[in-house]
This record gives sequence, C-alpha cells and structure tokens, in this order.
Amino acid sequence: MSPRRTLPLLLASLLLTGAAGATGAAGAAASGSAGAAAAPPAVRPLGDVVPAPAKVTAAGSPYTLTAATLVRVDTADPASGEIGGYLAGLLRPATGYPLPVVDDGAGSGGILLRLDPKATTLGDEGYELRSGAAGVTLTARAAAGLFRGVQTLRQQLPASVEKRTVQAGPWKIAGGTVTDTPRYAYRGAMLDVSRHFFTVEQVKRYIDQLALYKINKLHLHLSDDQGWRIAVDSWPRLTTYGGSTQVGGGPGGFYTKADYREIVRYAASRYQEVVPEIDMPGHTNAALASYAELNCDGVAPPLYTGTDVGFSSLCAPKQITYDFVDDVVRELAALTPGRYLHIGGDEAHSTSHADYVTFMDKVQPIVAKYGKTVIGWHQLTGATPAPGALAQYWGLDGSSAAEKQQVVNAAKAGTGIIMSPADRAYLDMKYTAATPLGQDWAGLVEVKRAYDWNPATLLPGMPATGVAGVEAPLWTETISTSAHIDRMAFPRLAGIAELGWSPAAKHDWTDYRQRLGRQGPRLTALGVDFYRSPQVPWATG
Repeated sequence: MSPRRTLPLLLASLLLTGAAGATGAAGAAASGSAGAAAAPPAVRPLGDVVPAPAKVTAAGSPYTLTAATLVRVDTADPASGEIGGYLAGLLRPATGYPLPVVDDGAGSGGILLRLDPKATTLGDEGYELRSGAAGVTLTARAAAGLFRGVQTLRQQLPASVEKRTVQAGPWKIAGGTVTDTPRYAYRGAMLDVSRHFFTVEQVKRYIDQLALYKINKLHLHLSDDQGWRIAVDSWPRLTTYGGSTQVGGGPGGFYTKADYREIVRYAASRYQEVVPEIDMPGHTNAALASYAELNCDGVAPPLYTGTDVGFSSLCAPKQITYDFVDDVVRELAALTPGRYLHIGGDEAHSTSHADYVTFMDKVQPIVAKYGKTVIGWHQLTGATPAPGALAQYWGLDGSSAAEKQQVVNAAKAGTGIIMSPADRAYLDMKYTAATPLGQDWAGLVEVKRAYDWNPATLLPGMPATGVAGVEAPLWTETISTSAHIDRMAFPRLAGIAELGWSPAAKHDWTDYRQRLGRQGPRLTALGVDFYRSPQVPWATG
C-alpha cells in the first residue's frame, strides 16, 4: 500500500455552552461556486439539515421563538436540564431572548425536551422532533438522542442564530415531525495532535464543530515519531523529552493528565467518546528517543521533526517493551471512561511480520486487562484481532485485492470495520492541486468524492454487519492552526458525518450539495473559514 504520509439550568448553560460559538477566521464571501444559491428562506424547510434525517413529515405552521419562549425540561433527569441549558446558551446571544430553562416537563408551549424510556424505537441516539405553532417538543429515549436532536433543531433556525451578537429575526422552526436514528453507531473524527500539537482549547473548539454534525467519537492520535502528547507518570521522559518538538522543529507540547481529563469531560458534555491512540509498534521514534532501553540496540535515536514514516519500531523481542506498553495502557485506560483504546499498528515497515504478530498477540490482552476494547489500523487484520476488536480501514481504491480481501475476511470472522478510506475520508488530502495545505499521496479529494461512496459496499464481499461505522481522520503534517483545521475539515467532514448517520436511501449527491450549500452561512457565522468548493452552490446571506 502507498504510505499514508510522505510529505510534510442558567448555570448549566454557562458551563456547557463553553466554546459552542467558537470563533475563528471569518469566512469570506462565496466565490467560484457552482451556481451560487440565493439566500435561505425565513423558514427553512423541515429536514433541510446535515446529516439528512431518516424521516421527515412537513405539516402545519412553524413555531416562532419570542422573548416569552421557555425551554422546558424535567429536572428529575439532570441530563435534560443540562442539554436544555446548552440549547439556551446556543440561542440566547443571537436572539437576545432570555430563554429561561424551567422545570416544567408537564407544561405546554415553548421548547420541551423530554426523555422517554419507553421510546425504544429511537435507540441510544435517535430522537423525534415535533414542531407547530404552539411549540416544539423534542423526545428521545436517551440523553445522547436528545443532544443529537438539539443539533437538528439548531440547524432548522436561520444560520445567523450561530452568531454571538444580537441579530434580526424572525426565528422560526418549520412545522411537522422529524423521526431520526443513525445508520451506524460509530461516527468518528480523528485529530492528529502528534505531528503538530493542539491545545486543550483548540481541541474543544473542534469538539463543538463535530457536535453540529452528530459525530460521536473523537479519536486523538496521541503519539508518533514527532511527538508524545500524553503524560505517563511511570515514564515521564515521554513528554518532557519526547513531547518537546513537532514537525518542522516547533516547541511541541503535551497534555497533563488534568488536561486530558478536561478534554474527556468536555467531549462527554457534547456526547462524544474520546478514543485515545498510542500508535505502535511503528511510529514510535518519540518514545525510542526518550528511553534508550526500548531500542533493540539500546541506543536512543535523536528526536525527529520530519515527515517520513516506517523507520521506527519498538523492540518486539524485549520484555521491557511489554512492561512499557502495560504501564502506558494502564495509565491511559484509567483516564479514559470510553470503551476503546486504539493501538495503531500501521506502517510498521521496520518490524518483521513475525515480530508484528508476536507484538499484537501480546499487546491486545494488555488492553483487555485494563477493561478496554482494541481498535487498530487495518494492518491488525494481518495478525489475529482480539474478540470484539475493531479494525480501521484506510486503504485506497487502488489497494491490492489481497489487502482488501484480508479486511473482508476479518469482518466475516467478527471484527468490526471502521471505514476511513484515505482517498475519500482523509481530511488532510488536498482538494485540488492548487490547495496550499495538505498532501496528495492518496489523490485529490474534492467534496463530491468525499461524499459519494457507500461504506457498506466499498469493499467487495463485505458482510452486511461488517461495517461498524465511519471516521474522518485529519493528519497534521501540514496543519498547525485552528484555521488550517477549518479549511481542511470543512466542508468534507459534514459529508462523512452524513454517510455515518443518514440511511443509505438518503444518499444522493444532487440533494446533498444543495443542503450543504445552505450550510455555508452557518459555518461562516460560526467563524469557520471553510473551503468553498466550486462543486457546491453556496448560499449567500
């Protein structure tokens, strides 16, 4: 396979809103788009959101937010109160309305958020939104579903609702019913914080952006050749030395355990599960440079600030390697409430196949010992994936038939596959040859290519139950600022999110490009300087 990288209540509202209206470089006026669309209507048609809802029935008059609107919750369930506070915090700045969050689950009018454990058809993340002249009711079986429904409600309002200063209304939500559940349970985005380090606040900003599109997994790539980014008390030089640089020789950085806990807490408040990754046995130069004893020859290599891959490897024959892995996994698992721990496993070109298999056979039980489920890049299927493990496929259309079949065979044996094909889902690929950021080893990935594929059928012979979900990775060899993240992730991330959420029957590029175009003013209002693809008719206003 081609190498992956070869080039460089009110209190609840205040606590939860955080960076929900995160700012960034202001969006410029749309230009060069495929038939720029007119300004959106005052009442956005029901279901005109991203991801596309499973079922939409438009009916009746819209609901209009006013200064008298209440956000009604049942505080017997703390989650509904917290989500109500989050919603009110989103809407107050632009509307100028007080939008008090009140304990009045049995009342009428306004916006009602209700959890109904009997609504079993909605599952863990589904919701029902009912809107009419008298009010809006959002129902879910579980809190995550209520939060996903809030994103739909938010997108039904004019894009200017995302601004942080008072804007002119009216603030209308179209009448009717949306009933919505996700296609896949795993809908992720990965941020590489190793090649270039990103602060806690920068990660929080990305978390808020992901929430808008119903992403539920934040995969953090915490270690690589260029830097180790998570504190490990039993091996302190991993961060004090191994975290001291990055691509190009910058200062690097790392997360203390308190920093990491804050990221986990904030992600949980947006109903996202953090999936930490320690890439091994390859991509380990930062660790090898920090501790000579981890090298087979006992000699520590220098720190690395370039972008080559495949040259580093932990020493599979040494027992200290597994003592090291045990310590790292133990400490990281204790910080991580989520189910998964990603062990990498890609591009281990300096590890023999026999050593690779030995390494994975010894490391996967360590992950299980500390209560976590293994995720690995799809090269894990060349060993023996542990029961329940997930493999993340990052191959290309041009990958060998044998490589694809190996992944399919693993799926048939029970390994769930996360689909992240590099030539469609990697957000660091250039859009066009003229894109100043990013790489092109997997090809050029315009907005249509990122959207117009089916996760269930991309690999021939994949069993119907084989795909666990999708993920959009953002590698950061060339990405060093939040503005860079904005430009490369958006709008392509929205398309991957739709592939993960919306039913396959709703997959339609012609319809999607129109809905995506109407997301432009919303992203601009959020301060996201996104790529204005000429394939999309971007709305004005």
